[in-house]
Amino acid sequence: MAARDLIHDHPRRNVRLDTLVRLRWLAIIGQTTAVLGVHYGLEFELPIWACLAVIALSAWLNIALRLRFHMTQRLEPDRAAWMLAFDIAELAVLLFLTGGLQNPFAFLFLGPVLISATALPPRFTLMLGGFAILCATVLVFVHYPLPWDSDDPLELPPIYMMGVWLSILLAIGFIGVYAWQITEEARQLADALAATELVLAREQHLSQLDGLAAAAAHELGTPLSTISVIAKELENAIAPNAPHGDDVRLLREQAQRCRGILAKITELSASGEPFDRMPLSTLIEEVVAPHRNFGVAIDVTMPAERVAEPVGARNPAILYGLGNLVENAVDFAREQVEVVAVWSGQDVAVTISDDGPGFAPEIMGRIGEPYVTSRRRKDIDAEAIGLGLGFFIAKTLLERSGATLAFENRVFPEYGAVIKVRWGRTEFERELAFAAT
Repeated sequence: MAARDLIHDHPRRNVRLDTLVRLRWLAIIGQTTAVLGVHYGLEFELPIWACLAVIALSAWLNIALRLRFHMTQRLEPDRAAWMLAFDIAELAVLLFLTGGLQNPFAFLFLGPVLISATALPPRFTLMLGGFAILCATVLVFVHYPLPWDSDDPLELPPIYMMGVWLSILLAIGFIGVYAWQITEEARQLADALAATELVLAREQHLSQLDGLAAAAAHELGTPLSTISVIAKELENAIAPNAPHGDDVRLLREQAQRCRGILAKITELSASGEPFDRMPLSTLIEEVVAPHRNFGVAIDVTMPAERVAEPVGARNPAILYGLGNLVENAVDFAREQVEVVAVWSGQDVAVTISDDGPGFAPEIMGRIGEPYVTSRRRKDIDAEAIGLGLGFFIAKTLLERSGATLAFENRVFPEYGAVIKVRWGRTEFERELAFAAT
């Protein structure tokens, strides 16, 4: 298996709604300026009210999207594709009203396809590219006259129009593939770097344990050998039925047992069995332990019946992600942090809550993005607060491990932040794969 398999391949090809809305506003401004400039500035005749109605429809859709959805929402690929298809259709209608492919702005068909190539899966880019080519093909034959001087009408030869159509087709294909390739290489590099960092962290942790085990075996080996020799000599020196004969034999056996345990410890680097997998309760305790004794009580709640407790891989992504969330909760809590873990046959959930000030309302929709500080830390000047990168990294690592995260505040009169982390049980218990190179 490749090293990148450490991070699960969950779909990350999506685009923010805010990005598409902003680009559409830019297109609306440009289209309106062009239409008004041609009609009133150059005094060319064109169906201006029909053109403005098409542009107004696009503006109305933007307003509806802004009122209905959070702008930071990331769209699923199919929804984003529908929005880009609307942009292609809107542009096609405008070109139909203003000369078809004779209009020099026909090259703008490339815009939505380029966005799709950089942000959506290839199949959606192919469909959008095909739709754009279809619209361009229709506009070769069916369109209103190009706005021009009525005394000297412009007549472009068919062979020239065929060249324009062919250039648009080649541009959509070539630039779309080029943009997709560059973006895909960037994604692969990011995944490889993230996987490498996790592998290095895990290997460094295990190497430290192996070093401690080897040192312990080396340091304890000599005194245990001495104890074993003396115990054997005492056993030979006293009579079998002596009062302390059984004690001496027990001492020699236990010394031999200790030497056997040390011998097994030196082999842990080969098997890694005690470290590779752990039950959920052990994982939670390992996450919580470093943050105790800082003046904030951390209460861990588990089901009373530990039947079928999930046992997952010792995933550095989960350990770091949950550890960072607990650390943030301790930083902002006044007196108490609660960590609640539950599971079923289908999923595993961990809820982390505190009694601090909670998430600020103005950034609720942006929590987890880089360079966004979620809350004001208690007793620390605002200028000393970090940029939120640790929280962003924790969220990203947990999502790549298969988790979904939800952020909310407690309902008044209670106060504090609540973070819910949920995995499918299959994802949580999935084995980690490492490079064999």
